Amino acid sequence: MRIAGIGLRAAASLADLQDALALAGCAQPDALATVTTKAKKPQVQALAKALNIPVIALEEDDISGISTVTCSPRIKARFGTGSLAEAAALAAGGAQARLICPRVKTTNGLATAAIAERTAT
Repeated sequence: MRIAGIGLRAAASLADLQDALALAGCAQPDALATVTTKAKKPQVQALAKALNIPVIALEEDDISGISTVTCSPRIKARFGTGSLAEAAALAAGGAQARLICPRVKTTNGLATAAIAERTAT
């Protein structure tokens, strides 16, 4: 199972989220994951609907402290982890998840994506 962790700014569009997934090399993940406040955003819901996949909404405590490959000082200060996208993908994937694509950012900086893969147990 491939889970796309998503980060986005308020101005991000559906196209920005799609671009982030394409940059991550996974245009059709099995699920999207992000924090609850972002999971409710219309553009995240529209992406999930377009891909016909669920959105896994995580509490901030679920991602805080997760070690990530990349680190944004802004995200570190806000969420307690270096990358919202990486931490969300890993948290949603559970103990069997491994990061297969570190955070990528769209050229306009409005959306990020990271991909984790969870192996069946």
